[in-house]
Amino acid sequence: MAVLPDKEKLLRNFSRCANWEEKYLYIIELGQRLPALDAGAHTPENSIQGCQSQVWITMTHDADGAVELRGDSDAAIVKGLIAIVFILYAGMQPSDIPDFDVRPWFEKLALTQHLTPSRSQGLEAMIRAIRAQALTFS
Repeated sequence: MAVLPDKEKLLRNFSRCANWEEKYLYIIELGQRLPALDAGAHTPENSIQGCQSQVWITMTHDADGAVELRGDSDAAIVKGLIAIVFILYAGMQPSDIPDFDVRPWFEKLALTQHLTPSRSQGLEAMIRAIRAQALTFS
């Protein structure tokens, strides 16, 4: 399975997209690159409330204490948005997550204006859930 790009490469790749359709396809591709989430993790405890699609996110940390996020969705575009959020939080310590705002990155990627209200609400729900879980690790 292909690995996810880092933040800077993500920004470069989005800037190369000629139109919204290419960005949409790239978002879906990013979702396909997410490592599979074990079926056992599709639980109510890992479910993100506030998303129109079904979304599950888990958080652990590696030996250095950096967060490791895993997730899944039943919708391809949402799964891609999950991948983008994970790229933005990659390698962070749990204590850094609550203060890091991913929204400016979505503006840099020129995605904000293309997200439907329900996807924007789902994105906010994911961010709130990740921040809340990170606080339990700190």
